[in-house]
Amino acid sequence: MAQRVATEYVSASFTVTEAEMPILISMCEAQQLRLQVFVLDNGNHEVVLTDDAGGEAIRLTFERSDGKFLCVMSCRVVQLKLTNALRKLVATFKGDAVVNRIYQGYTMIYHYMKGMVVRIVENKDGELRTVFEHRDTLGWMEAQFKRRTVEEEIRILRRSVNELLDRRNRSESDSEIADIDERLKHHSRLLFALEA
Repeated sequence: MAQRVATEYVSASFTVTEAEMPILISMCEAQQLRLQVFVLDNGNHEVVLTDDAGGEAIRLTFERSDGKFLCVMSCRVVQLKLTNALRKLVATFKGDAVVNRIYQGYTMIYHYMKGMVVRIVENKDGELRTVFEHRDTLGWMEAQFKRRTVEEEIRILRRSVNELLDRRNRSESDSEIADIDERLKHHSRLLFALEA
């Protein structure tokens, strides 16, 4: 098994509510990291995570806005405890991130959306190969069902239009023709909207 050289957070962001801030702090403490929290004058928070054994530290800045704290970061870490802590923060608080896991000779690029890995790409000598891609099967099935429902509605409307046209051609009464024309106008608007 290849040994990871470093983990690079190219870009990462996640939001924490004021009520979730103690959860974030306890998660970092559970990783056995030394933790320092600074509350700045403007209400922003800075959290410094330090792996004393490895001698590495990272600083996370949380900007306060509307009762929430937004953390946008990019950094490179080597120590496993810090790497795990950052991964858990992105996953738990449903963050978005692009993370390079750097190994000797190649890099694995992880794409996170809403805390979930949605794509993994291997970069070896500049050649990219997708290893994993999340497919929203349920969402795709729902879209197919809705599309089929719309297609069915279009078929029903077309059948109705054909019947109305037949009735119009057979009709001799001006009032009935005017009524059919009004209904045809309504049906044509519906068809136009559904086909768009």
